[in-house]
Amino acid sequence: MQLASISLRTIPGADAGRFPFSVPAVANLGTIELTTPVTLFVGENGSGKSTLLEGLAAATRLPTVGADNADRDPTLEQQRRLAKALRLSWKGRTHRGFFLRAEDFFGFSKQIARLRAEMLERIAELEDEYRERSAYAKGLAQGPLRASIADLERSYGIDLDASSHGQSFLRLFQSRFVPEGLYILDEPEAALSPQSQLALLALIADGVARSSQFIIATHSPIVLAYPGATIYDFDRTPPAVAAFADLEHVNLTRSFLADPRAYLRHIIP
Repeated sequence: MQLASISLRTIPGADAGRFPFSVPAVANLGTIELTTPVTLFVGENGSGKSTLLEGLAAATRLPTVGADNADRDPTLEQQRRLAKALRLSWKGRTHRGFFLRAEDFFGFSKQIARLRAEMLERIAELEDEYRERSAYAKGLAQGPLRASIADLERSYGIDLDASSHGQSFLRLFQSRFVPEGLYILDEPEAALSPQSQLALLALIADGVARSSQFIIATHSPIVLAYPGATIYDFDRTPPAVAAFADLEHVNLTRSFLADPRAYLRHIIP
């Protein structure tokens, strides 16, 4: 465990009533106690779970996957004001880990594919430039590029962008989860099939076994079922710990799967 709790200092007078402090779950945050290695935030869209997660990412200054870091990302300007108002209690401060929003990953995969293509193009150029030179000289020139490509392929595969988004997500987690890290994940299930969500839970369990901590905003009943996780329900004000079996997300999903037509007949004639 690295982070022990999250609470809100007094809201600055100039910000009272303004986003993100206008969100009830933020304005009435109380204290989020992080008593287990996995903490899950759940709630309807607009409930404030992602807003708090983004403010937390800015406050912890963790690296961001697929976008500018949270302290520079222009889309997080308001959340940086929230970050300044957050009080974080640490058990052991870490700079390992990362912040991930699902929507940022798709740009990240294209960035990795573009970087690999540019390095391959440069290797081809060096092949021509060193045609009259020794193989040793050519190898020295191309070596750093080939090593960088090998590192990318070990971490993300031959072509991250060509894989399904779900495969790419899992490959990223496999390569970037390290021991004693803090991972702030916003809806990581977005690109994952149910089977892949189970694989994600296995990766999280492996991270927990290596002393990592996870704070995750999710809509997924599969992710919410992680054994021993603390679940905060953001549909309550202030957000409060809730049991898996009491969650509206879980009960609605269970009820729908038991009798889909009972719901669909009101939506689809």
